[in-house]
Amino acid sequence: MINEIKQDAQARMAKSIDALRHTLTTIRTGRASPALLEGIKVKAYGTDTPLNQVASISVSEGRSLVITLFDKNMIKDVEKAIYASDIGITPTTMGTVIRLNLPPLTEERRRELAKSVGKEGEETKVAIRNIRRDANQEVAKLLKDKTITEDDDRRAQEDIQKLTDKAIKDIDEVVKLKEQELMAV
Repeated sequence: MINEIKQDAQARMAKSIDALRHTLTTIRTGRASPALLEGIKVKAYGTDTPLNQVASISVSEGRSLVITLFDKNMIKDVEKAIYASDIGITPTTMGTVIRLNLPPLTEERRRELAKSVGKEGEETKVAIRNIRRDANQEVAKLLKDKTITEDDDRRAQEDIQKLTDKAIKDIDEVVKLKEQELMAV
């Protein structure tokens, strides 16, 4: 019973950290990355479709992305979706290919992005602490129902705290790496 609670908490913490990593891939650094366009949806054939399902996205020359459409009739829809997104890059169209040139980040913008990375990390830490609280409440309920002993309760809470400490250390590492990537010129 206690092992199930710990495993559930550990799995939920891992998912939170994975979600943080995924969120941080969409934050632009000095280099071009197809992950930058991951959240963009294009109006295709009557439904909102992810951009990577209507075009191939590749990196060209380190600071630009090349979007090659599968259907050349969708070029206006893709341009419209890029303008509507919050990436702040103006597309350049050449036939069936759209090129996105990423300007170098200013020092001020790098600092703003580093702050937002830190904020995402803090929000993930709050989520981890909530998972810890839920797990501790489940263990306390078992103690109240006299399913486990007080020693089992104490040991379980210590194990859950160790899981929490490890998860928070992982979050700090992920945030630190992203901040270093952002601040590298």
